[in-house]
Amino acid sequence: MPDPRYNDTLVTRFVNNLMIKGKKNVAYEVFYDALELIEKRAKDIEESPLDIWKKALENITPQVEVKSRRVGGATFQVPTEIRPDRKISISMKNMIMFANKRTGHSMSDKLAAEILAAYKEEGGAFKKKEDTHRMAEANKAFAHFRF
Repeated sequence: MPDPRYNDTLVTRFVNNLMIKGKKNVAYEVFYDALELIEKRAKDIEESPLDIWKKALENITPQVEVKSRRVGGATFQVPTEIRPDRKISISMKNMIMFANKRTGHSMSDKLAAEILAAYKEEGGAFKKKEDTHRMAEANKAFAHFRF
């Protein structure tokens, strides 16, 4: 189902990941407040807050991941491509996780800061994507163990 304000299914998916203990209205409130904060903070950026959020998600979406694979008594980190729906899920969960770890007053404040950081290609979620890609690059010799 698309969300009530922006009529976007991606927003609903994000809010569902953000939701704690079935409190969807609270999650929507946190998300919409975060977008309002982005609008106030990012006056120099001409895009809408929703476009900034989508670009931030795109910036932290990993293309590959490493999976442990045991071959002949040794465990290898095998790089594998990620399915498109899993890419989105991973990026949303990383954004929420790193927003939670930030210091700030409210969750909407922390989420807005993480979205802006991801938009500018910095912050914890972007760093995690870079680390994942670096790890996959380092272990590409084991790609033939893919299953």
